[in-house]
Parts: sequence; structure tokens; C-alpha cells
Amino acid sequence: MKQKLKLCLQLFLTFMKIGAVTFGGGYAMIPIIENEISVKKGWIDGEELLEVVAISETTPGPIAICAAAFIGYKKAGVLGAFAATLGVVTPSFAIIYLISLFLRKFEDLQIIKYAFFGIRAGVLALLIKAVISMFKKSPKNIVAWLIMAASFAAVAFFSANVIIVILSAAVIGLAATLIARKAGKEL
Repeated sequence: MKQKLKLCLQLFLTFMKIGAVTFGGGYAMIPIIENEISVKKGWIDGEELLEVVAISETTPGPIAICAAAFIGYKKAGVLGAFAATLGVVTPSFAIIYLISLFLRKFEDLQIIKYAFFGIRAGVLALLIKAVISMFKKSPKNIVAWLIMAASFAAVAFFSANVIIVILSAAVIGLAATLIARKAGKEL
């Protein structure tokens, strides 16, 4: 039990560090989660992280919280999921609370506007890194390319509901895999 509590503390501190240094939501956190969880800690490998991200996208709630819960649960059960989730949300909660106390007084200051401009630029860089990292680990076959292109077009040009697009992509991917296996091929 003592070992499990120690692991839960590590999960809490690791995800608190992740939550404290990333802005811009879950996708911006993916490269940092990958570095901390896969590279430094070795808790899950890159393939598992890609699966965690895919599952987190389809479950309710922010992607970082879902990913923290999945990874925490894998390492230390329910207590680990709680510790990792609490760790990832604590910095955001504290920062938002502090900002809410002072923002109205300082929102018109030019330096604050510049800071938010810089934060947005940094978040964009993290999002691009996450896309590149996920792309490298994703399957590359004709079905995957078609799903990716159709999903992008549906969301970007036709304002399709993202949930329907994700569910449709999952069904198409599953169907294509089953058809390929039945024909004795791999996708």
C-alpha cells in the first residue's frame, strides 16, 4: 500500500507539473505528456499514448483530464486516476482563480495584451507539435488518408459536428479493418 501511495504522489506531482506549464488545453499538453510520461517516466509507450489520446477524444471532458485519468488508472487504479486528475487540474484552477481576482483591473494594460498574444503563439506551436507527433504514429494507408481528408473537410468547410465526425471515423475505420481481415489483408 505504501508503494501505491508513493506512485500516486508521483502521478499527482507529474501531472501537476504538466498542468502548470501548459496553456491552450489538452492538445497543447500532448507533447509535454509524451515527454514526461513516455520518455522520462516510461509509464506508457508512444503507441499507448496515441491510444489514450484517441480514447480521450471520444470520452466526455477535457482531453488532458481524460488522459490523466486513464494513465493514472493504468498505473495505480482508481486512486492513481484520482491523483493524476487532481494533479492536472490543480494548477489551472489556481491560475484561473488568481486571474479572476485581478484581471478586470489589468486587462487594458498593453503588457497584458502582449503576454496573451505570446501565449497564443506558444499554444499554436504546441498544437502543431502535437499534430506532427500524432501523425508520425498514426497508420498510413489509403483508408486512414481518406478518413483524415474527409474528417478535415467535414469540420473545416461544412462545420460538421465534431462528435459525429469522430464516431463516423471510428465506424469507418472499424469496418475497413474488419473487411480487410476477412479478405486476409492488413490495413
